[in-house]
Amino acid sequence: MSQKSLHLRLGTVVVLCALFLVFYAIPSFVFAPSNVGNIVLSPLFWPFVLAGLAGLVGAGLLASGVSSDDTPFEDADTGPSDGPAGWLRLLGLATIMVLVMVALPRLGMVWTSMLAFVACAFLFRTRHPMIAVICAIVVPLLLYAFFAHVAGVAIPQGHFVRLP
Repeated sequence: MSQKSLHLRLGTVVVLCALFLVFYAIPSFVFAPSNVGNIVLSPLFWPFVLAGLAGLVGAGLLASGVSSDDTPFEDADTGPSDGPAGWLRLLGLATIMVLVMVALPRLGMVWTSMLAFVACAFLFRTRHPMIAVICAIVVPLLLYAFFAHVAGVAIPQGHFVRLP
């Protein structure tokens, strides 16, 4: 498969999914009260933002596919691997998902997401482990600070450690 055909296929699927979300799924299945004062806090806002971003990514893939050449890109690094490594990573990811569901009520959303981020980063052997650990700590704390203190949304806390 060439990069051109891959980008064209992926771009088409992503744009179609984004259009489906914008015109059918979000209006039909996301309910929002009419008296929400701040648009950012509306339940409709972020699904539309994500669908719009997906549409932009799909359009970028289509543009990249149209402008790229038709040379194949599979080589020793990107070709399918022979062996159980892929299946073991998939099993590891499934285990992380189950552990997240078990840990959420006990540790809370912030601490569980930190641990899950670090576990996934090391499962997939990131090239930047220190940046992954820093992001695993900083991003959930910033999201907690925004949603708990700015937006006023209650974030589930655990039984052991409670954030202010």
